[in-house]
Amino acid sequence: MFLADGWSSYKLIDASDGKRLESWGGYTLVRPDPQVIWHSETPDRRFKSADAVYIRSKKGGGAWSENNLPESWILEYERLGLKFLIKPMGFKHTGLFPEQAVNWDWFYKLISSQNREIKVLNLFAYTGGATVAAAKAGAKVCHVDASRGMVAQAKENAALCGLEDAPIRYIVDDCQKFVEREIRRGNTYDAIIMDPPSYGRGPNGQIWRCEENIDSFVKLCMGVLSENPLFVLINSYTTGLSPSAMGYILETTVKKQYGGSVISDEVGLPVESTGAALPCGSAARWTK
Repeated sequence: MFLADGWSSYKLIDASDGKRLESWGGYTLVRPDPQVIWHSETPDRRFKSADAVYIRSKKGGGAWSENNLPESWILEYERLGLKFLIKPMGFKHTGLFPEQAVNWDWFYKLISSQNREIKVLNLFAYTGGATVAAAKAGAKVCHVDASRGMVAQAKENAALCGLEDAPIRYIVDDCQKFVEREIRRGNTYDAIIMDPPSYGRGPNGQIWRCEENIDSFVKLCMGVLSENPLFVLINSYTTGLSPSAMGYILETTVKKQYGGSVISDEVGLPVESTGAALPCGSAARWTK
């Protein structure tokens, strides 16, 4: 497992009965998690006294309970010196996926060890965790997401990290349409990061299902890889799309053309109360 064990300000305290108990910079949150299929005989008492609880609705979606949280606050990933705006929002999100820190650590080392400029394309880039990690390592980053609000928060995160003047290009666009245009323009990148949604709709109503579309999308992205690429990273939270399946796609596309190696595994967070690890999606990595 790729284990995100470098946090100090974030902790996954406990997990039981479909819920996780977390500390985000000292504020305790309870959020639903379908991976938590077990029952703990002695769940942490803070499940009942958390600062906020996300409650699912039987009609779909849900909402935060009345809570003791500020509207937003700052969380630091000390290992890389990164800071993020935490802002509880709909669909149980907080504006950050802490498990992704294990991927930030991985490509930060790759980028910072190079003696050349590395151009990174970050697709489905959300609030820019990977963007600021790559920029902090010295990369020139193109950040693409279809949500204007998420891109605005990514800019705030970059400013918090002291990267407001870093070479980051922010694009509000459909990722597939953007890649198609970049191919026509002849623009290339030395690294690609992608975190596609399980399900979504394009600007013209076209349906995206990750397990059905990821292979063709990776093949499309081959058209914007440079002659000497450094890495390609695919993240997924899609149930049923295994790490090995994503690894196979990288084997038969990127590795077939450029050589190198592919590794894939679950991504996880350590659970403080048990010492075990909670699976939180998966990742496949190709590197030269």
